[in-house]
Amino acid sequence: MTLVAETQRLQLRRLDAADAAFILQLVNEPSWLEFIGDKGVRTLDDARAYIANGPVAMYASHGHGLYRVDLKSSGKAIGLCGLIKRDTLADVDIGYAFLPAHWGCGYAEEATRATLDHARDILGMKRIVAIVTPANARSIRLLEKIGLRYERDFEARPGDITSLFAADL
Repeated sequence: MTLVAETQRLQLRRLDAADAAFILQLVNEPSWLEFIGDKGVRTLDDARAYIANGPVAMYASHGHGLYRVDLKSSGKAIGLCGLIKRDTLADVDIGYAFLPAHWGCGYAEEATRATLDHARDILGMKRIVAIVTPANARSIRLLEKIGLRYERDFEARPGDITSLFAADL
C-alpha cells in the first residue's frame, strides 16, 4: 500500500490489483455510468485490467493517477480521487467518484482538497482542471467549493458537451 495523502478521516493510496472487487463495484454504480461513462468493466479480470492500464500505468508514466480513498477508521474503500493526465487536455485533471452510501458526508471535499495539496506541494503543479457533465450539479458545487471556476464548454466526443473548470494552485 503506497500512501499518497492523509486527512483527518481519510487515507488516499495508490490502487493495485487487490482493489479489483472495489473497482468492479464502483465503476458499475448508476452514478458512475451516468456521469463518467461505461468503462466495460464486468468481471474481476476486467477490473484488474482497468487498474493496470489506467491508474497504475499513469503512476508509471506521470507519477500520479487515481487513488483509492479509504476511511481511516476502518480501512474501508469508499471512492476514488486523483490526478489524471488526459491526451485531450493541456492540464492535469482532478477526478473523483464515491460510492453513494458515502455521499453527503464531506468525504469528496476532504479528498479533493488533499489531492490539490498533493498536486501543489509534492508534485509542484501550478494549475488543475476538472471536466464535468453540465447536468452533474453536485460535482459542479464541489468544484466551486474547492476553488475551481468555470472556464468553458467543449465537445468531448461528438454530441457530448462537457464543462471545463480550472484553478491556479
